[in-house]
Amino acid sequence: MIRSHFGLQRNPFDHDAVAMLPHQTEAFDVLRVHAQQGGLCLVLGEPGTGKSVIKHALVSHDQKRLITPVVNRTLHTYHNTLRILCEAFQIEFDGRDYHCEKLLVQEAFRLHRTGKMLVPIIDDAHLMQAECLRKLRLLFEDFPRSHNLVLIGQPPLMQTLALSVNEEIRSRVTYSVLMPRLAPEAIERFILDQFDAVGLAHNIFTLDALALIVRASEGLLRRTRNLCLAALIEAVRDQTRTVDLKHVNKVLMQPHWRKDYDAPAP
Repeated sequence: MIRSHFGLQRNPFDHDAVAMLPHQTEAFDVLRVHAQQGGLCLVLGEPGTGKSVIKHALVSHDQKRLITPVVNRTLHTYHNTLRILCEAFQIEFDGRDYHCEKLLVQEAFRLHRTGKMLVPIIDDAHLMQAECLRKLRLLFEDFPRSHNLVLIGQPPLMQTLALSVNEEIRSRVTYSVLMPRLAPEAIERFILDQFDAVGLAHNIFTLDALALIVRASEGLLRRTRNLCLAALIEAVRDQTRTVDLKHVNKVLMQPHWRKDYDAPAP
C-alpha cells in the first residue's frame, strides 16, 4: 500500500534494507573477529535498540564460511534446545541428550576442517534458564576454537550472570556490548537515511511531524520504524503524499502508544 501510493520500488524500513548504524557495525565486526579464536559474547540492550539488526547481519553474512544456527525459542528446556540445534545443523535427533551432543561436536569439527566458522546465536537469552545456559556453555566448550557463542538479550541477563553461581559463565565472556538509546540527531539521521535508501523525498514528512516522531521514539529504533510506517499508512488513508502533525498524532492516540498515566480510566 505504501509502496504503490508513493511510487516506491520497495517498502521503507524493510528489515533487509535497514543498514547498520556505526555502533552496530563496530559490534558486528568484533563478533566476527571473536569467531576466529573462540568466544562467548553478549549483545545486550533494551527492546528496540537494534540487537536484531546485528543478528540478521550475522546470519546473512558470508553464508558459505560463517555458519550461524539461531535458537529463538529460549523458554525451552535443554533437551528441546538440543533439538533446535540439531535441526539447524541438519542432524537427525534421536532423543538422547548425550548422543545429540556427540553428533553436534562431530559436526562442528567437520565444519572446522572445511575452513568454516561457527557463530551459534541464542536470542532472548535473558529468558533462558540458568541451568540450560550452563549446560550449553559446557557443550560449546568441546567445540573447535573457530566458534563464537553469541547471547543476545536484555540487560537483566548481565545481572543473572553476575550471580556467584553463574561465575563460571561470566568469567568466560570474551566481549560484551550494550546497545544504547540514540540521541535525537541520530534518530533523525536514521529516518532520513531510510528515506534515501528507498528513494523517498525528505519533505514527505513536515518538519513538525518529523520532530514529533523523533521525540516520541525515545531513542529506540523499533519505535521509530513503527511510528514512521504507521504515519505513512495514515497519509495513504488520507490520500495525501505529505505526512503532517495530524497523521502522527492520530497514531500516537492509539492505546499502545500512550503512557499508563495518559490512558483513559476503565
